[in-house]
Amino acid sequence: MIAKLRGLLDSFSADHAVIDVNGVGYLVLASSRTISALGAIGNDVTVHTEMQVSQDDIRLIGFATSEERDWFRLLTSVQGVGSRVALGILSALTGDELHRAIASGDKAMVARAQGVGPKLAQRIVNELKDKAGGVVLGSGGSPVSIVPAGNHSADAVSALLNLGFRPADASVAVAQAEVELGADASFDALVRVALKKSAR
Repeated sequence: MIAKLRGLLDSFSADHAVIDVNGVGYLVLASSRTISALGAIGNDVTVHTEMQVSQDDIRLIGFATSEERDWFRLLTSVQGVGSRVALGILSALTGDELHRAIASGDKAMVARAQGVGPKLAQRIVNELKDKAGGVVLGSGGSPVSIVPAGNHSADAVSALLNLGFRPADASVAVAQAEVELGADASFDALVRVALKKSAR
């Protein structure tokens, strides 16, 4: 299993890049977000990877961050979501936007991605709500909060955890509160609204 590549960016197009690692060129499929993050040809780049092996194909998928790779794994666990659809979603939405869409049940936001119709968007939201409501499984299989540390959202999640909430429930409640109040909401407001939503 190839988990990471570090080398020179040899070439790229809209949906893939070639990474030269000691003279060997690895073709990696990637989201447009990851392609943009790689920069100019000749740059020294590092990509996290996921290898998919089937009877007639071996694919290497590249990601600018391990978080994006975690989202890819979650998305492809949903029936009907293959690697290209998952990359389309990750091209259209940041991890934070995807987190909010799933936590708030916003299928319309997920359906903005190319190749995702309303039915598939609904299935993604439904199936991932419990799996990714506020956490993403890290490489070791342990839950890792995807709310950025140090902001009001992370503090609010921490406050709910101290009140006895489960990690996923705390993150879902805070994400829903943030959708309602906006990204610049205060810590107190987030906690207050999150508690109200979780009490429904």
